[in-house]
Amino acid sequence: MSARRLPWAVMAGILAAVAATQFAMGQPPICTCGYVKLWEGEVWSSGNSQHLTDWYTLSHLAHGFIFYAILRWLRPGWSLAWRAVAALLIEGAWEVMENTPLVINRYRDVTASLDYFGDSILNSFGDGVAMLAGFFLAARLPVAVSVALVIGMEGLAAWMIRDNLALNVLMLLWPIESVREWQMQGAPPSVRPPP
Repeated sequence: MSARRLPWAVMAGILAAVAATQFAMGQPPICTCGYVKLWEGEVWSSGNSQHLTDWYTLSHLAHGFIFYAILRWLRPGWSLAWRAVAALLIEGAWEVMENTPLVINRYRDVTASLDYFGDSILNSFGDGVAMLAGFFLAARLPVAVSVALVIGMEGLAAWMIRDNLALNVLMLLWPIESVREWQMQGAPPSVRPPP
């Protein structure tokens, strides 16, 4: 295998390893509803985090922009492809960690994701591809455009689903009850906990 193709093979291997690990952890390959959708736009449905893309895909695109900036600073001598490998390793590690009982229960306990039970393997694959898309976009776009896109994606997600990457990190690490209550106001009545 040529040196140019090697990092791409490693990336494919990372995606396969993440899928195999999640399968061993008991995560479903696809939505347990039995069908596959390219897009699941209803964040409060049981299909959220189960199909190829959803509103949280924006967060994984943002991961790509952020990882590109960090790795360009930390590893300027690496080729773009090898920096992408490093970014996908980070993303893959998060995808596995996100689907552990510890993190799933943390989401259910302190965020508005009361019915979260982890991602399907297909959804995690889509998240990894979205991160790579953001990474390679960041490599081609001016910094100002990249920053504007990340801010725009965060704003769009906050407007549409009352959640985004920044809020997700905040609520996982330092949960704020008023933020959780605001997020739950966007839920249909059948989902909201009793007062």
